[in-house]
Amino acid sequence: MIAALTHLLAQVPDAPTTVLTSGRGINDNLFVIIAISAIFYGTPLLLAALGEMLTERSGILNLGVEGMMLMGAVAAAWTSIHASGPGWSVVLQALVASMVVGGLTALLHAVLVITFRVEQIVSGLAITILAGAAGLSSYLASTWELASGPVPHRLDLLDVGGLADTPVVGPLLFHQNVLTYFSWLLVGFLWWYLFRSRTGLHLRAVGESPATADAMGIHVNRYRYVHTVIGGTLAGLGGAFFPLAIIPLWSDGVTGGRGWIALALVIFGFWRPELILAGAYLFGAFSSLSLTLQARNVEVPTQLLDSLPYLMTIIVLVVVSTGWARRRVGAPAALGTAYEREAR
Repeated sequence: MIAALTHLLAQVPDAPTTVLTSGRGINDNLFVIIAISAIFYGTPLLLAALGEMLTERSGILNLGVEGMMLMGAVAAAWTSIHASGPGWSVVLQALVASMVVGGLTALLHAVLVITFRVEQIVSGLAITILAGAAGLSSYLASTWELASGPVPHRLDLLDVGGLADTPVVGPLLFHQNVLTYFSWLLVGFLWWYLFRSRTGLHLRAVGESPATADAMGIHVNRYRYVHTVIGGTLAGLGGAFFPLAIIPLWSDGVTGGRGWIALALVIFGFWRPELILAGAYLFGAFSSLSLTLQARNVEVPTQLLDSLPYLMTIIVLVVVSTGWARRRVGAPAALGTAYEREAR
């Protein structure tokens, strides 16, 4: 199956195989190619994980990330096929559509867990089942016949300043697509937002002790609503990366469970954007390792390599579930806890 996918991608302009084989000389070194692939395949993980980090910082646990990514992917694929205008305009419309659909799906989760105080784990799982590979995303893709042909308008790799062929740093820093550059800016902005801005301080207070934050005049539910919806828009954007950059043809469950990896990345990164970035690229390297090695005709046990990201996810969750880790990981104290304002 992987060999067939590699052959298919090779027939499509701007496919991931371009990333895997770009560059000459030192840029064709295996380790450079793995690093390039880590960034490429880590980008959707990074976007989804940053969104989940914001949601969890407000005290809301969202296990519906996978479903929101799939809904974003469906919206992006449909828009790319049916929207009109210049290619860049269609791609922009597709990205906006994925964010809107992801945000609306997150709004449903927010209404359930914040207003109606439904158990957060139950609501998140229900959304993933509803929108998942065997649910609404699959139904919409079938109804709209998204698998009938390739996604025509996709994210192009940029050659920033004509530096794409610079040894090592060229393909790493100056030959990425716009979503990758956006994710880098987002990491910097979210670090400033969380740890240098008053609003970010209020957000962290809501996630740690909503009752105390409420007593200080902070509108707890408003913060939770806003950051849950923003988290969903970023998950939808991460989902859009798959049909617009990674896989040119629609397939059910196109995100391949990456939403669950994004959830683990938030814990892996200790709820800090810069650490989540490092973790996303580590998982991105594992995700691409099988395709990277096969593209260079290296005989590898593909089943083992394909399972590495999920194996790492399990290891991360097991490690952080220990008593030692729970004392040091730094999860928001009120994470997963509904808040009901006391009558005054």
